Amino acid sequence: MEPMKPMEPMKPMEPMKPMEGTKPWWPEDLGSPATSGAQNGMKYAFFPDKHRLLIETNGRVETYDSGDHRIGGVSQADGGSKSLTFTSQNGEVDLGSLKKVD
Repeated sequence: MEPMKPMEPMKPMEPMKPMEGTKPWWPEDLGSPATSGAQNGMKYAFFPDKHRLLIETNGRVETYDSGDHRIGGVSQADGGSKSLTFTSQNGEVDLGSLKKVD
């Protein structure tokens, strides 16, 4: 029977690479949103200085003119219509009441 051979020393580990942050899904020229969120596969971001509300659904981004509304939150009816209602300083704002911007 042969004697046990000594173990080889461990090789040094490679340093961990820093994690990349999540990249924004909105155009850079809008800056940072005042509020943003996501639920049920839909994302939204509100940019008060630009009067823009962006909605991303299934990888498609739609832009709306928010007018004088300062969007603070969202509620979503999950029926067949999947309607979106946002809250602002003026009360509830239905997405259909906002003008879509190209």
